[in-house]
Amino acid sequence: MNTIKFTSKTTMKFNRKPYKGYTLGDLPPSFGFDQKFDSIDENGKDKFKFGISQWFNYKGLTWIKS
Repeated sequence: MNTIKFTSKTTMKFNRKPYKGYTLGDLPPSFGFDQKFDSIDENGKDKFKFGISQWFNYKGLTWIKS
């Protein structure tokens, strides 16, 4: 059974894992993409930036695992 416990207005624990709620204008810049090729480092390896690709909407906020 899933449990939700609100610790404040914009934070909660869903199944004992912490989540933070964001409004549409406050979403982090890495929101919405899986990974992105950035460049090649000094050793010749590809560098990737990982974004936030998993979230859910509940009570007017977008919840992302913190």
